[in-house]
Amino acid sequence: MILAMLMSGTIGLFVVESGQDNTTVVFWRCLIGGSALLAYLSWRRQWQKLSRANSGWLLLGGLALVANWFCLFGAYHLSSISIAPLVYHTQPFFLLLIVAVSQRQAIAASQWMLLLLAFCGVALTTGLDLSSSGEQIWLGVGLAAIAAALYAVATLTTRQLTGVPPAQIAGLQMMLGVLILLPFPKTMLTELALPQLVPILMLGLMHTALMYNLMYSAFQRLPVSSIALLSFIYPLVAVLIDLWYYDLKLAPLQILGMVLILAAIGLHQRGQLLRR
Repeated sequence: MILAMLMSGTIGLFVVESGQDNTTVVFWRCLIGGSALLAYLSWRRQWQKLSRANSGWLLLGGLALVANWFCLFGAYHLSSISIAPLVYHTQPFFLLLIVAVSQRQAIAASQWMLLLLAFCGVALTTGLDLSSSGEQIWLGVGLAAIAAALYAVATLTTRQLTGVPPAQIAGLQMMLGVLILLPFPKTMLTELALPQLVPILMLGLMHTALMYNLMYSAFQRLPVSSIALLSFIYPLVAVLIDLWYYDLKLAPLQILGMVLILAAIGLHQRGQLLRR
């Protein structure tokens, strides 16, 4: 789980360093990562026949997952590789809202307070800058928030796929992404120089095929408390990379905003664990 989260924190670095548009990055990540996952699944002989209901959930989850990547990668370019993952980590609250609306459940007052705290943190993280450069950060934050909501949808649909191997779910969803993005213009791998090609290959093989197997394997072995705690490695690594590699300078309000987001997520996870 630690290794998977360390790799997650470097996704933004590889996306930015590839220098490619979102369509190119998402298409090749889907194709390379999906092919590797399905090859691994075939090698392990773990293929399962899908029912009509499972096929429907897998299709919906795949659409949400691919759209989530598209928005998140756009957020990396528009804001930064530290701000985007922090905003993206508000996904537990979107999950809470979606479940509350779809199942007509009331949200506790304490959860509303944590939700408000998280989104105050999001607002401060943008630097509250309304200039032309600030508008770009706001747009990046908005895309990261949409990505978080889409990931919550993908999570809910995946929970419906009981008895289906994780590698099969992820691999087929990525092949769906390949079909969706196939008609759109994209850069071919043969047209890329080595400094652009390596990040694309790493995103497919390391950040998709290997990372998904590590995460799902960890989910099956670790208690929920460990998973919740170790998931914080992802945004913290992203912040450290932005500060070190790109020499990012953060204003005090932006630092405060990041702390508020992490505090809200941590308190939410702690509450979930106490209830369990």
